[in-house]
Amino acid sequence: MKGRLSGIQKQVLSLHRSLLRAARAKPPETREQIERFVNAEFRKNAAIDKKNYQQIEYLIRRGQKQLEMVRTSDGFSVVEVK
Repeated sequence: MKGRLSGIQKQVLSLHRSLLRAARAKPPETREQIERFVNAEFRKNAAIDKKNYQQIEYLIRRGQKQLEMVRTSDGFSVVEVK
């Protein structure tokens, strides 16, 4: 088993879980679209160097904005949040 998770790793995992939980509140077809998008984004960004804190923090902020959009919208559209 690997060592303990860092604070930033815990933030990333928490954001991932929150996005998937928010998806559960949506209709089935929307939920599946959100889940595919979330999982693809997290997999795509998993290769980022763990010491690139600036990029990781940017992605966390972007993910938090997307989480709010998922929570407050009736539908789902993939929007580039900057």
